[in-house]
Amino acid sequence: MADAGATPPKRLSLLPENAYTKLEPDEAYTPIVQDTDTRAEVTPWSISVGLIMVVIFSAACIYIALRAGNGIEAAIPIAILAIFFGKMKKVRSTILENVIVQSVGQASGVVAAGAAFLVPAIYINDLQPAWWQIFLACFIGGSLGVVLIIPLRKYFVQELHGELPFPEATAVNEILVSGESSGPTAGKVLIIAFFIGAIFDFCIEGCHLWPNIFSTDRLPFGIGEAMTNARFHLSSFGLAAMFGLGYIIGLKYSAIIAAGSILAWLVLVPLIYAFGSSAPSFEMASVSYDVANMDAAAIFNAFVRPIGIGAIAISGLIGIIRMGKILASSISLGFKGFKGDTKELAAPRTQIDMSAKNVLLIQLGMVALLAALFFIVALITTDSATGQTYTVGQAIKYAGIGALVGFLLSFLFTPVAAQAIAIVGVNPVSGMTLITVVLTISVLVMFGLKGEGGMFVALVVGTAVCTALSTSGALISDFKIGYWIGATPRQQERWKFLGLAAAALVVAFVIPLMDMSYGFVKKDEQTGAPMRDEAGNLVSNTEDLPAPQANMIAAVSRGLLSDPEKQPWLLYGIGAIVAVLLYMASVPMLAFALGMYLPIFINLALLFGAFVGFIIGKTGGSDRVRKARSGQGILIASGLMAGAAIFGIITAVLRTPEIGGPIRYISVGVKFVLEKTATGTPMLKEVGHAHYYEESGQMLSFLAFVVLSIACYLLAKWGAKGTIAEEDALEKKR
Repeated sequence: MADAGATPPKRLSLLPENAYTKLEPDEAYTPIVQDTDTRAEVTPWSISVGLIMVVIFSAACIYIALRAGNGIEAAIPIAILAIFFGKMKKVRSTILENVIVQSVGQASGVVAAGAAFLVPAIYINDLQPAWWQIFLACFIGGSLGVVLIIPLRKYFVQELHGELPFPEATAVNEILVSGESSGPTAGKVLIIAFFIGAIFDFCIEGCHLWPNIFSTDRLPFGIGEAMTNARFHLSSFGLAAMFGLGYIIGLKYSAIIAAGSILAWLVLVPLIYAFGSSAPSFEMASVSYDVANMDAAAIFNAFVRPIGIGAIAISGLIGIIRMGKILASSISLGFKGFKGDTKELAAPRTQIDMSAKNVLLIQLGMVALLAALFFIVALITTDSATGQTYTVGQAIKYAGIGALVGFLLSFLFTPVAAQAIAIVGVNPVSGMTLITVVLTISVLVMFGLKGEGGMFVALVVGTAVCTALSTSGALISDFKIGYWIGATPRQQERWKFLGLAAAALVVAFVIPLMDMSYGFVKKDEQTGAPMRDEAGNLVSNTEDLPAPQANMIAAVSRGLLSDPEKQPWLLYGIGAIVAVLLYMASVPMLAFALGMYLPIFINLALLFGAFVGFIIGKTGGSDRVRKARSGQGILIASGLMAGAAIFGIITAVLRTPEIGGPIRYISVGVKFVLEKTATGTPMLKEVGHAHYYEESGQMLSFLAFVVLSIACYLLAKWGAKGTIAEEDALEKKR
């Protein structure tokens, strides 16, 4: 990750000398493809490949975000695949076509990020959104992000040329430009890794050839039993998806995330048990606890996870406060953008945006759609506890308030997201989303909205705003890439709406599918009803679908609107103190807080993948070889995650009771049966394991993870060899 003071990257051969430097007063930047160049840009090939990338990576991004609690960046692998497939055409794709593929396809990650932060919170709060509600919230929010950032494009991209580092845009730009002369090795590595990840995880979660987790509970010679009795617990996912995520996150941040887990599971949980087991049962937040009879997971869920939630929330807020100067300057930029520009038609091709009139009309149209969505949500939502419904007049009032709040917050925060991405490469979405939800709920409560209806509207507002912020930050990077290369901004803007629509459709399909197959909340095996804890709250299924940000938002919205007395505010407060201490110690707060919140088996898997990636990058007989092997990391990791995610979604389909749970017929180590609950609802149940699976499964899981590590090493070695050969061949041609 680059920062504002980073040294500009080494200039690529096709780029002008001043591509990354500040311009003199009388100096102008001339892109690779000049405004008079009429080479192909928007073509059936570029749009169709872009849409294929949207479908694949939207599914991958939302799957990884829900199952691992961390998102993935899709822009770089999409750029690599655009180049790879473009070279397979009879007539090779142009660099402008590749820009459009990347720009359209990149909508996948931004929509998935917006949805993963908020939509699961709706399920966790015992509400059931329809697919079209998810689609509209994501598409409207993403579209708002586009039209709100368009008026600021010239300021960020042209007027501040060379003053902002644009770390992510620079990385993608280098790939697209170098792709004009590079060979096919990068694309081949990514595709091979895709199939490795797909086959590996399908063997685990589809065929159940070995368990997906190995832990200390079954260590021999009584060690495992002694650790369990003392509530010491270590476990790791054995999935390629988690391995790849750790590989791409890197050793530093994976270690920080794992450190949060170590504090939670090896310090706090055993300490709570050691002191609490000898004490009588007690009551906290209207819930009675008997620590002596609680296992490690129960102690973690009751006492440690809320600390993690508090730390996550305050980490986001501190991130916003630290960007105070950016926030202040961005608000004035937002108002500046409303002035529009009447000279766009006279501008050269490389500086033409959508007309100011159309941008304003789309803004108004999206706000109207947002109000219509909130009106329908308020009208059809019934509070399950009180049976309260809203009249048409009330629904209109709340819809208007929700749309106004959503637009104003999107308007204020959109330039903040764009400026943050341009400067540090990190979008502070979590903090701004938390502020959005709290402000929305506060305003709605002032006007009399409460209960589940208020919660639903507030979370839909949050989904739209979160997606808008995620989109605007990513789009400013797209604009900068197009500026460097010479794309037409108007084409990037127009076709981004298609990418957003496709991504929103995929997300609206995958999230309900994951809920049907795994469930965001746990269900009673006898009745099929959602399980509740002692406080009456739904029990989140953090083992399969952690969604930490969504759980945080769910807890905050529930505490403000429904049952504040049942919330563990003391534990949230301790988490807030932890976040402040981390900030004072210069430890990345959000990474550590995520470690405290997420199950340890996720975070140790991330650390394992990161460590393997680190070791691979240190192998080789020369600095050049080591650098080349290290450079394969993003390709291998992206491929592993994409392949694992796509086949993970296929597995989710196979687990769906509504279609008969066909996983029953391909599962080897685990036996499933399909039974009906007391209410007649079909439910897939795990009823037994094969003997080898039970006795040797954990050893097989660990050995399989080792084999995956070796496969990644061999692929990195092969990819580095091919990359070096391509570089040498290119040098000879010169």
